[in-house]
Amino acid sequence: MTEQEAIDMAVRAVSIYAGRHPRPSQATAKQAGEMLNLSRPTVRKLMDAGKLRYNQCGLIPIEQVDALLACRD
Repeated sequence: MTEQEAIDMAVRAVSIYAGRHPRPSQATAKQAGEMLNLSRPTVRKLMDAGKLRYNQCGLIPIEQVDALLACRD
C-alpha cells in the first residue's frame, strides 16, 4: 500500500465515522476541554471571562468551541 492509498483510506474512515457519530450541538465544560486540549478548570475560566459563552443549561454551543479552535490555526 502506498502512502497516498493509506491517506485516502484514513480520510474515508474518518468520513464514515463522522457520518455515524455526528458532533453534538453543545458540549459540557469537560467535553469542550477535551476538544480544545484544555483542562475543565481552564474552560470554566474562559467561560467566566466571557471568551466561551454558554447557554441557560450551562452547556457550550459547539460553534463556540469551533471559534476557539479556528483562532489557534
